[in-house]
Amino acid sequence: MSPLPRPARRGLLVAHVVSSVGWLGLTLCLLVLAVAGATGDQDRAEAAHRSMGTFTDWLLIPLAVSAVLTGVALSLGTHWGLLRHRWVAVKLWSTLAAAGASVLVFRRTVEEAAAHAAAGIPVDDTAGLLAPPLVSLTLYVFLTAVSYVKPWGLTRRGRRLRERERWIRTTRRRVLVAGGPPPRPGGDRAEREGEGEHQAAGRARLAPGQ
Repeated sequence: MSPLPRPARRGLLVAHVVSSVGWLGLTLCLLVLAVAGATGDQDRAEAAHRSMGTFTDWLLIPLAVSAVLTGVALSLGTHWGLLRHRWVAVKLWSTLAAAGASVLVFRRTVEEAAAHAAAGIPVDDTAGLLAPPLVSLTLYVFLTAVSYVKPWGLTRRGRRLRERERWIRTTRRRVLVAGGPPPRPGGDRAEREGEGEHQAAGRARLAPGQ
């Protein structure tokens, strides 16, 4: 994929940052509500669990999907590439795993807790509501640091692609050095016409009486 124009790249970057920060903020809110539901009285626990259900129903899927899609688009549209650098690969697979676990597993757990709270039934599995947002929050902070530091260098695929690009550039330079500049548009005919015009101009300057 060719690099994206600067306006498109900046727009994608803004969308990726907004969705990623929103996902992190949502995870922090879910963690606070899970703590309130585990440590508060029955009324507070019911309110916390119902709020968790509202947040996951309305925000979890849009934020997770947009963070993944904008991240993949940014990787493909910049020089970093999708799997050329280790930090990009770590972010990709970690984000996919977190999105899958949040949408497919944790969301169902929250929905069950919210349904129990709406029916006035106490939620026994408070650890199942506490552990996922705590692990996710730790992971997102780590991935934010990875995005800033960009450690670990190239992957094996990235090293192969770099060597291939170097070989292509070296080959092109050798061809240009050996064959001279590229031919003019029109080929030999244009060159002959140019030489004829140059010779005619020279004869006109040397003609007597001029």
